[in-house]
Amino acid sequence: MKQIIAVVRPFVADKVLNGLKRAPLEALCVREVKGYGRQKNHLDEYDGSEFALAFLPKVEISLWVEDARLESILAKVKESANTGRMGDGKIFVLPTTHERVIDF
Repeated sequence: MKQIIAVVRPFVADKVLNGLKRAPLEALCVREVKGYGRQKNHLDEYDGSEFALAFLPKVEISLWVEDARLESILAKVKESANTGRMGDGKIFVLPTTHERVIDF
């Protein structure tokens, strides 16, 4: 089993989640986060004056999938989240030590 952590722009998070609706996932978790990647500080305009945002708002989607379904789930996430601009997000794939999910 693998854990996929996708950190995406807030406005594409719903698109990613809709793309995963019918995907066979073991579990899914969504968090609002802030961060930056290669774009570092980003200048924005607020009430006519410029200021630097050290961290940009992002959405973190954590998924747990069986190894056999990993590549298809990654393709769905990339296809849904990609706008072609810098800062679209990051995808991390981590091994898990959990062999099963226990619902309670």
